[in-house]
Amino acid sequence: MTRHIALLRGINVGGHNKVPMAELRAALEAAGFQDVKTYVQSGNVALSADETSPGKVGRKVEKAIEEAFGFDIAVVVRSRDEIAALVEEDPLGDVATEPKYRIVVFLAEKLDRKRLADVNPDEYAPEAFALRDYEIVMWAPDGQRDSKLVKALSEKRTRVLGTARNWRTVEKLLDLAG
Repeated sequence: MTRHIALLRGINVGGHNKVPMAELRAALEAAGFQDVKTYVQSGNVALSADETSPGKVGRKVEKAIEEAFGFDIAVVVRSRDEIAALVEEDPLGDVATEPKYRIVVFLAEKLDRKRLADVNPDEYAPEAFALRDYEIVMWAPDGQRDSKLVKALSEKRTRVLGTARNWRTVEKLLDLAG
């Protein structure tokens, strides 16, 4: 069994795509996942699967959600070990002092860094960012809403679907995954 973290995009936001966590856990268990645990209402799930491929696990989670709730949402999956490596690397840990303002955008596909080559970090200070193959880590000390950096590193620019979590949530998900 491989432990995974499934990050659901766009559920329980503004009254749309309502997914009660108890029902989500039941649907995923019915789909064959084991030791399913959820964290907060925004779609964070730790689960175990025979499948090792995060992509295949994601597709299976998407299918289970569509069957149980009747809507199609994107799911980005990382193995527990991938989340552990991210936390151990701790990008921006030397500058990001408040976990709720450190954001990780988990990407569904590998990032083409050339699309962000013209983003000059100096133009956004004190905000900062670190690029990984499948994540963008950002430090937005004044919050995401008015962050110029968050806008500069948007999905529109990267052309890769992503879903964001703050660092506190990332650490909690690692704990939840065991």
